Amino acid sequence: MVDRNWSFKRLIELYDEIISHPHKTEIKRELRDEDDIFLLLCFSELLGIPNPVSYYTLELYPTILERFHDWHLRMGMEKSPLEGIRCC
Repeated sequence: MVDRNWSFKRLIELYDEIISHPHKTEIKRELRDEDDIFLLLCFSELLGIPNPVSYYTLELYPTILERFHDWHLRMGMEKSPLEGIRCC
């Protein structure tokens, strides 16, 4: 019985891989776009855009700062656009 459950689980994983394979780049692009929008929301006050949820995003800054460098390079900015954040 254990082997049958394992094979059924593997069959579902294989099916998922087959279905999602043609769309992997599209899925990655959508996830990256979501991350970009989230970073914009978190750093919007530093860019001069009012952020209604700044109190809740404040505790996320230490985690987000690690990804900020990759984000601004991907956006085509050689150096950080924010004066308060120096990552380069």
